[in-house]
Amino acid sequence: MAVEVSTAEVRRLREETGAGIMDCKRALEQAHGDFEKAKEILRQQGLAAAAKRAERTTAQGVIEAYIHGGGRIGALVEVNCETDFVARTEQFRNLARELAMQVAAMAPQTVEELLNQPYIRNPSQTVRDLVTQTIAATGENIRVRRFARFQLGED
Repeated sequence: MAVEVSTAEVRRLREETGAGIMDCKRALEQAHGDFEKAKEILRQQGLAAAAKRAERTTAQGVIEAYIHGGGRIGALVEVNCETDFVARTEQFRNLARELAMQVAAMAPQTVEELLNQPYIRNPSQTVRDLVTQTIAATGENIRVRRFARFQLGED
């Protein structure tokens, strides 16, 4: 027997996870209305979807810049996706901006180090989790290709 879930619960889950409406509804039904369990179900589904897309070519994307500290620190990040349609979406552009801020704030040395860092806005998740959530939401493979960080006075 399916559990009835309210549209308010579905909306709240969608806002917190970025997953599709029907995915949120199914996750809440599967979790018998348990909100946290539904979030975990969506996270697991996102990981599985991201793994399936990992081999797809990412030839589109954006280069995002972030300047912080009164112009004393700056970062550039190249984030790739499969199509220019997704590259132009607000969600993808926001991901690129968040990644550029992460680079400016945490000064990783490699892409792998960046992906494994705790996300500055939510330390309970990693940057990789943030990218995976966007992969699940957009339906496309996303790859952080490269980045550069500049700070006044550094060699």
